[in-house]
Amino acid sequence: MSRWRPPQAASTAIITRDGHQRLKEELDHLWTTLRPEVVRALAAAAAEGDRSENAEYTYRKKQLGEIDRRVRYLSKRLQVLKVVDSPPTDSRAVFFGAWLLLEDDHGRPHRYRIVGPDETDAGRSWISIDSPLARAALKKRIDDEFEADLPAGRVAFCVVAVSYEGPPDG
Repeated sequence: MSRWRPPQAASTAIITRDGHQRLKEELDHLWTTLRPEVVRALAAAAAEGDRSENAEYTYRKKQLGEIDRRVRYLSKRLQVLKVVDSPPTDSRAVFFGAWLLLEDDHGRPHRYRIVGPDETDAGRSWISIDSPLARAALKKRIDDEFEADLPAGRVAFCVVAVSYEGPPDG
């Protein structure tokens, strides 16, 4: 079995204003706070002598590589992201940044927010605009029904509420 993996599909390069600010803060924290600490710890571990059997040196070297990888990614990604901070002209339809209240075919309510791929958060029910559910919901209006191909199978939903100000009541 080889280590080759097919390239990932390109993700949509849009983000909310808050998400963009969080990524900038993460980059700043990594570069100005965390990286210098790891470099100091790496230098201290290197000064202890034989590096071939120095677990602290190996760990810090790996940690520095991970930080540098994330810094490179964030630096490149922040340059191409387009910040979307205004609601669409048609606020009754589902577009990027929408808070949704959906009802599945069993009558269970589901609340989601459609955000950029860099700011998805399952704990907050923030789904990527590239996800199958978000793609199926785009341009739908209140009382529209649609189906989405989810990992559990094809599921039918009905749009109950759409909001761009915050989570809809319902």
